[in-house]
Amino acid sequence: MDLDAKVGVLLPTVRAQWTAGDDPRQVVRLAVEAERLGYDSVWANDSVLTPRIEALTVLTAAAAMTERVTVGTATLMPVTRRPVNAAHSLASLDLLSGGRLVVGVGAGFPGRFGVPLHRLSEVPWERRFARLDETVALWRRLWSADEPVTFHGDVLQLDDVPPTIRPHTAGGPPIWLGGSTPAALERTGRLYDGWLPYPPRADDYATGLKVVQQSGRDVTSALFVSVAITDSLAEGEDRLRGYARTNYGMDLEDLRTIQAVVAGPPSHVTEYLRAYVDAGATHLVCRLAAAGLDDYRRQLELLAATVNT
Repeated sequence: MDLDAKVGVLLPTVRAQWTAGDDPRQVVRLAVEAERLGYDSVWANDSVLTPRIEALTVLTAAAAMTERVTVGTATLMPVTRRPVNAAHSLASLDLLSGGRLVVGVGAGFPGRFGVPLHRLSEVPWERRFARLDETVALWRRLWSADEPVTFHGDVLQLDDVPPTIRPHTAGGPPIWLGGSTPAALERTGRLYDGWLPYPPRADDYATGLKVVQQSGRDVTSALFVSVAITDSLAEGEDRLRGYARTNYGMDLEDLRTIQAVVAGPPSHVTEYLRAYVDAGATHLVCRLAAAGLDDYRRQLELLAATVNT
């Protein structure tokens, strides 16, 4: 079934997604395969807390080996990088991809992944949202500047920063915000180019999107969702249980309270995804619930056949 939405896939960059004997270099070749199968985008997520290929590194390699697909971060954690260095890296990637970069960003959330990430990055957890917004504002200034930039925000204080190399995209690549709290919705509509949440219910997505759209700005509406195609619902549930334990260290029932996840026969998966498209999602970023790179490749083929028929 044609979902009338763009569909992309998260590349399996995390070591927990590989099995014995997998060659990590195949991750980039999977981006090429995704383009061949008709996907619109390939994505990489970002963390220093679990072993994985660094997001901008793998996307640069993927961009060099593809011609059409968008390459994106879902999501990048700017707190792990110096703001000026990150602006340089992102501008370089956008330039080398010919303007195919989308930068999804997040500020982290309390618990297992948030505070420890800030501690390792030697950045205070407090005022993380202001730091993120100011980092993005600084990037945009640097991507458009011809003269040294002075930036004095509430968190970032920088003087006479040399402008970075110009990205391919005028003004810099689009920046999408992940998050669905009331504050994140308001900031998305006011400051960002796209919205990339993962609410577990389509009606929650519709409600959040209405808030984002109140700004009147043109904001891309995307969805991050974990997906697997299986022969039966029971097999899908078993697959998702293993996926939740391996990738998140939690039970499937707990994961379902915070994230969009679906597995089962093609008709079940399309019905689930269709509900989000009907709620306003125009770009689906799918994390394939796969165990090993061969299994990922099979899921890549199955999902392509599901959403394109």
